[in-house]
Amino acid sequence: MMDMNQIREHMEVKSSDGEHVGTVDRLEGSEIKLTKNDRAAHGGHHHFIPTDWIDHIDAHVHLSKTSQDVKAHWQHGTA
Repeated sequence: MMDMNQIREHMEVKSSDGEHVGTVDRLEGSEIKLTKNDRAAHGGHHHFIPTDWIDHIDAHVHLSKTSQDVKAHWQHGTA
């Protein structure tokens, strides 16, 4: 089981294909809330990804999904 306490604000989130998909705003229950000011990845909106997509955590949060899968299935928040 992964230690979610390793997830810190401003950590980069990377997809399984090595692409930047976001920056951690905070952990909310079983989801990671991504910052909305990372306009390259989000267009000014918060997005949420489930923690069960996490493959491993080191200096970054690494996901088990490709960037295309992540962006197709993340949950949209409000601006």
